Amino acid sequence: MSNRARLALIGPHGLDAEGMDGFVTALRAACGIGDVAAVILRLAATDERGLTARVKQVAPVAQEHGAALVVACPGFTGDLAAVAIRGGADGVHIDKPRDLKDMRERLRDGRILGAGGVETKHAAMEAGEAGIDYLMFGGLYPDGVAPEADTVLARVSWWVEIFETPCIAVATSAEAVEPLVATGAEFIGLESTLWLADSAAVEQVQKALQQAPVR
Repeated sequence: MSNRARLALIGPHGLDAEGMDGFVTALRAACGIGDVAAVILRLAATDERGLTARVKQVAPVAQEHGAALVVACPGFTGDLAAVAIRGGADGVHIDKPRDLKDMRERLRDGRILGAGGVETKHAAMEAGEAGIDYLMFGGLYPDGVAPEADTVLARVSWWVEIFETPCIAVATSAEAVEPLVATGAEFIGLESTLWLADSAAVEQVQKALQQAPVR
């Protein structure tokens, strides 16, 4: 069985109704290249009905190519688990470790719970103890700033060395991909700025993953 890293596509922050058609078109092209393991859909907050409609628009595109769809919506105060389930998503991604245990109880039947936004080793360990399915390191903050690439690399290397829970190591530049692959992370995340406007970037990263040594 191969232990080669697989690809996760990270959507842009605050995706709203106006941006959905363009996102779906780009996602279809990216997933069509092959072997995308997961898509993290980061939606702008609105009411549950509106969010559910957006999830329903994206879920078939990801899933028909074998990718799991995980939904994030920072600032949403309603029931994100219900939105994900009704919309046909595969799970939920949240950035508040204190909410993880409650969300783990809500998500049953094999649905995915992922976490991100952790800034300390202690927070990462707390998230792992909550029963998450993966922990995401790196990626853009909502304001468009990203943590330093060296910081992300160090966090991923530490996590992979010690913990069994898989992680997504997010690259915000093409140069960051190869060092992150070398850590042995289970998933390499591509930030939206790398793939949304150019699906060829997905193909290039796939080649890098295929050429990497199997761990």
